[in-house]
Amino acid sequence: MNFDTNCLHAGYRPGNGEPRNIPIIQSTTFRYETSADMGKLFDLEAEGYFYTRLQNPTSDMVAARLCALEGGTAAMLLSSGQAANFFAVFNIASAGDHIVASSAIYGGTYNLFAVTMKRMGIEFTFVDPDCSEEELNAAFQPNTKALFGETIANPALTVLDIEKFAHAAHAHGVPLIVDNTFATPALCRPFQWGADIVTHSTTKYLDGHAAAVGGAIVDSGKFDWDAHADKYPGLTTPDDSYHGITYTKKFGLGGAFITKATAQLMRDFGSTPAPMNAWLLGMGMETLPLRMARHCANGQAVAEWLQKQEKVAWVRYAGLPGDKYYELAQKYLPRGCCGVVSFGVKGGRAAAERFMAGLKLASIATHVADAKTCVLHPASATHRQMNDAELAAAGVSPDLVRLSVGIEDVNDLIADLSQALELV
Repeated sequence: MNFDTNCLHAGYRPGNGEPRNIPIIQSTTFRYETSADMGKLFDLEAEGYFYTRLQNPTSDMVAARLCALEGGTAAMLLSSGQAANFFAVFNIASAGDHIVASSAIYGGTYNLFAVTMKRMGIEFTFVDPDCSEEELNAAFQPNTKALFGETIANPALTVLDIEKFAHAAHAHGVPLIVDNTFATPALCRPFQWGADIVTHSTTKYLDGHAAAVGGAIVDSGKFDWDAHADKYPGLTTPDDSYHGITYTKKFGLGGAFITKATAQLMRDFGSTPAPMNAWLLGMGMETLPLRMARHCANGQAVAEWLQKQEKVAWVRYAGLPGDKYYELAQKYLPRGCCGVVSFGVKGGRAAAERFMAGLKLASIATHVADAKTCVLHPASATHRQMNDAELAAAGVSPDLVRLSVGIEDVNDLIADLSQALELV
């Protein structure tokens, strides 16, 4: 089926007399007739459910929908986008390993990598997403296990050259992991450009209504773990905690990565979404193409308006001709560049704060990418743990204002921005 149809129907096909909507299976546990029946589940010899901390039918049906939208072979839902990025990396890296990542990523992800996972013994090298192929290749080490980037970086709005990053990753025998949160599969499907694993903070556009925190991982099924077996023993050698199962042999390249992440990491960390949150995500995805079209149209209009304002120092939006990432956006994001616009108010941080305080329709919020317009000063919020050098590397200047343009009438949005700028 085509994309818009999959948004409504993928992952669940009701039978005769069954509910048309994905049902909410609000249960922690599932009953079996015999211990032998349940034992098959623990041995990964049969499909089914026994404890929602690992898997739940509602979550799996919604994950299957997202998997279809991204064009993957397997997917899983998690309790947050942070959990998704952690699981995606930790599933193939451990103490003593190394990861290369774009420096232009969400501040929470940067902190997860540079601080928390470093304490776990995993080292990260951060590269400028605009670096040359030579500079990118120089960042790899013999113990590198993955390359990581964001399709549209939050909040710098750099557009990742996915093909360049995929080529480098594969040349060094590692997968490319791409956080596709801002673009969503409605605007870009990274697997088509060589990415191997996709992650999401489903809290954003996929849910679309700021109703439920969540995350997701989707596997393309294309990376050949067995061809690099020495790098990935967790996938290519027997797992003693599951009776010696070798994931690539048991579940193939299409299912090994997600099965291991579920059987090991979800089992041990328990970052599972509530069934109700999964259901809300499924409902949100039904209108994804409609909402993203409106977000992109509004974002483009607001960016063009901001560009003409005397009190605005600069505007960053890849849909603007002349923007540094305009050409990459034409290649990877031909249907639009999402609804997030970054800009600076003349007068620096103090002026930006006065502008934001004057907004009446847009909300100052730590959120981004939902139906209602919201605004944030990242250097004071999501990226405040970074020093000036780290902020610069992430593309976050002290005066940067991140405006997440919603689906309201664009004339009302521009009127709100106009009256707030008059206060500066």
